[in-house]
Amino acid sequence: MSIAHKSAISVGLLYIPVGLYKTTRDTSISFNQLCKDTHEKIKYKKYCPSCNKEVSNDDIIKGYEYEKGKYVTFSTEELEFIKSKKDKTIHIEHFAKMSEIDNLLFDKNYYLIPEPGAEKAYELLRQSLLSKKTVAVAKTVLGTSENLLVVYPTKECLIAKILFYQEEIQEMPKSPVKVDVTKQELDMAKTLIDNMTQKFDISSYHDEYQEKLREAITTKINGNEIVASDTGSQNNIINLMEALQKSVEMSKRGTA
Repeated sequence: MSIAHKSAISVGLLYIPVGLYKTTRDTSISFNQLCKDTHEKIKYKKYCPSCNKEVSNDDIIKGYEYEKGKYVTFSTEELEFIKSKKDKTIHIEHFAKMSEIDNLLFDKNYYLIPEPGAEKAYELLRQSLLSKKTVAVAKTVLGTSENLLVVYPTKECLIAKILFYQEEIQEMPKSPVKVDVTKQELDMAKTLIDNMTQKFDISSYHDEYQEKLREAITTKINGNEIVASDTGSQNNIINLMEALQKSVEMSKRGTA
């Protein structure tokens, strides 16, 4: 696994060099875009209309349009110059209870792995956070954005959970209408939940649609046609109690 970013956790006089590693990888099937007539792969060119030529990545710089058609440009080196030492570290602002961080704020995660020589300070921070059921609220600059994050302790390591800022969270388009439910309906729903409750095990889940895609690819390679998975119509049960009763019966048989 390649390192995504090098940084250091900074709190008080503690300085813990760490590497950030992505916690996830994309396992989905990737399709290429092809010409409908020739089946050749579509190519995209980076083209400068004034130079009338294709340009390479080495010929491209970053520019900010401050007026229509007017740009101020930055090189990679100049963008690095404006980063302070604090910007380049995971600077801990304060500590907070785990329960105070709304799950809606979580964006993506990185493993925080200590660099050689930083293991003792790293482990001290991990165990202290875990015992206090606390996270560290921090900031760091990744690329050209200052990211808000929490340093989250687990039994194995520290995780950097990147957060959305408040202004990035959209409000609910509208509040759900509050309706009354009867005790009988509530009891039936609780029974359904009880019958279907089991310990969560992530290893028992996988992307079933990706399996269907792979089967479809094999089918097409072998020169066969794709057959629709579902041909029947879905039976919609309008009556709530009838739907609950049927769902409870299915859950007892393990077919829900």
